[in-house]
Amino acid sequence: RFFAFVIFRLRQTHFGQAKAQNLQHTLTHKNTTNTMKFSVAALLLASASAFAPSSTFVPRTTNEISKASAPALSMSFSSDVFKTEEVQLADTTETIVKGGRDLFPLLPKAFEGIKKIGVIGWGSQAPAQAQNLRDSFAEVGMDIEVSIGLREGSSSWEQAKATGFSEDDGTLGEMFDVIKESDLVMLLISDAAQAALYKDIFAAMKPGATLGLSHGFLLGYLDSINESFPEDMDVIAVCPKGMGPSVRRLYEQGKEVNGAGINASFGVHQDVSGKATDLALGWGVALGSPFMFETTLRSEYKSDIYGERGILLGAVHGIVESLYRRYQRQGMSPEQAFTESCESITGNIVKTISTEGIKAVYDQLNDEDKKVFQQAYSASYMPAKEILQEIYDEVASGNEIRTVIMHGKRTAKFPVGKIDGTDTWAVGEKVRANRDEDNIPLNAFTAGVYIATMMAQCDVLLEAGHPYSEVVNESVIEAVDSLCPYMHYRGVAFMVDNCSFTAKTGSRKWAPRFDYILEQLAYTAVDNGKPVDEDLIKAFEDHKVHDAVTECCKLRPSVDISCTAETSTKEIVIE
Repeated sequence: RFFAFVIFRLRQTHFGQAKAQNLQHTLTHKNTTNTMKFSVAALLLASASAFAPSSTFVPRTTNEISKASAPALSMSFSSDVFKTEEVQLADTTETIVKGGRDLFPLLPKAFEGIKKIGVIGWGSQAPAQAQNLRDSFAEVGMDIEVSIGLREGSSSWEQAKATGFSEDDGTLGEMFDVIKESDLVMLLISDAAQAALYKDIFAAMKPGATLGLSHGFLLGYLDSINESFPEDMDVIAVCPKGMGPSVRRLYEQGKEVNGAGINASFGVHQDVSGKATDLALGWGVALGSPFMFETTLRSEYKSDIYGERGILLGAVHGIVESLYRRYQRQGMSPEQAFTESCESITGNIVKTISTEGIKAVYDQLNDEDKKVFQQAYSASYMPAKEILQEIYDEVASGNEIRTVIMHGKRTAKFPVGKIDGTDTWAVGEKVRANRDEDNIPLNAFTAGVYIATMMAQCDVLLEAGHPYSEVVNESVIEAVDSLCPYMHYRGVAFMVDNCSFTAKTGSRKWAPRFDYILEQLAYTAVDNGKPVDEDLIKAFEDHKVHDAVTECCKLRPSVDISCTAETSTKEIVIE
């Protein structure tokens, strides 16, 4: 049984087919009289290969510091509807489509054959995407019906009605009724619900309908159980690089400047009709995305689930907790410690990164502060990268997806609590209430720790072969243009407590790991006078990702998000 399972696992990896065949041949060869005629070492090697994380990417082979200098995967696509452009991101050329309200007249062609879109769910993304699509279609006189599908008795029913969806006009209904009638089924229910209901959803979809996703989690789950999507349907994904309220707020706030929104990746997993690419691009344009770049669903779920456990949520949570304690030990008051850690990140550092790039934070420091930054960066980079590499391996292997599924099954017995009652976040409430927005400090040590972690996150993705567009969006843009503005507005703890179940599970699992490893390895190295790693600093200064970030900054939303402006979508607050 053990050998049979090893062979099965080997066949699931792209490099294990030959090893599986050889092992099976050894076990079944007619001249083999002694079943154990191969060495323990050979068995262990086969077993290790069987359980190794599988990946669609080719790992880098250069040395540790210069790995990120190798060319990243380049993505190229064409469209029969939208004009594509080539952009130079570091040493690669990638194809994108720039969005804008001036492209709305092309939407009828992109959505040709689509009469009804079923938006299934009412979580973070669904309210924003449904309203953006409805508004964009109305602006150019399209008669595509956008309908919301919910469970009978859903607590979100009244919320959907409050934004103009109604049973009376057929734009609000029971989820499977909506699925059966829709030409494009946008499946925006929780990841755990997708995993539980996918067979019923596939069975309910009518022939010729397209399955639309905004996250690759379902593919990751199907991969983990050796299943796949039905072969007779188009499967596409449009994945905004930000939380749903950001998607809606920027769409509303950019109406007078040819549109604004959140950048989105798109992927075409199955294209039976031959029209999947243009439909995906039309979806992104209708959402208001400033630009769209190509990915694959596997690449998306690996980078996305990894990213939210890293600098997007889990890592910044751990960094703030560790620095808050450290600064108090150095004599700061709790309020000052929070200001120099959390406020410095969400109210100063990320604002510079958003408009000028990562290296601009370092370049604006004076000579003394640069030394402090270098100490913090040099000490923090490898400890942070150790955890980040572990996270990526756990996601790529399917372990992290299984963690989410298992956690979901435990919640009835062990409900997920909130974290905002601890000292760090209680003090944060007081600081925000008395904040002087124009005088938030740039703490050089905080910047060194935060940016070291951000750069380490980029390097892990680059070493795994992800394209620069995905690396920059998942590690930088989503952090500085979507999540951190909300953290600044309501707090890091608020984001952790009120994000998606998948993100919440990951943040709560990995934030303590970042906290502990920085405390145990990085800060002790600084305190013990460990010399700055000059090669590491030089690698940071010369890193090619800076050019990619600078280019992406040119494509950022046309307005800065306002978290306090009036909006038709609300953050879902868990009491």
